[in-house]
Amino acid sequence: MAEPMLTSSSPGFARIQALDLFLCSLLNRANRREHVGRLFALFSRLGDGIFWYTLIALLPFLHGAGAITISLHMALTGLAALLIYKWLKARTSRPRPFMVSDAIIRRVPPLDEYSFPSGHTLHAVAFSLVLLSHLPEWFWVVVPFSVLVAASRPVLGLHYPSDVLAGAMIGALVAGSSIAAASLLLA
Repeated sequence: MAEPMLTSSSPGFARIQALDLFLCSLLNRANRREHVGRLFALFSRLGDGIFWYTLIALLPFLHGAGAITISLHMALTGLAALLIYKWLKARTSRPRPFMVSDAIIRRVPPLDEYSFPSGHTLHAVAFSLVLLSHLPEWFWVVVPFSVLVAASRPVLGLHYPSDVLAGAMIGALVAGSSIAAASLLLA
């Protein structure tokens, strides 16, 4: 006999949600330390786009005119990621952790109302993978930055860990598709 699928009203789904909230609460405890909260708020703010847009603009100056294609590739990937992100947010309407539990402390205001998926993580992973497909020497800059942006989301009480994981997976899929498409176009 086939197992029933998890639905939002099933006990299995409720257990997963409870675990997600518990993990978010654990990570959010770091936010209670002022210096830690401020550090993660900084990475979150930079992950709003400031870091990525600045990097996209600077690549041709740092790597020559040939890097214009890399910047364009990153910008188009970012646009595709944004469209997917907005579509998912509108369909899932998952409340943010700080809205569900008084134990979750929100340090910074959210950019939008809903939690799923983490757009910061989605874009950080997508931008990183596209950049690294062209310039792997940027690994030691973009990977630690992306990890800190992703970690900032539950620490700041804005996302559940599953939102971050989903954002990373979607970002990787968008980047992989973009890299594959670019290699076909440039072949």
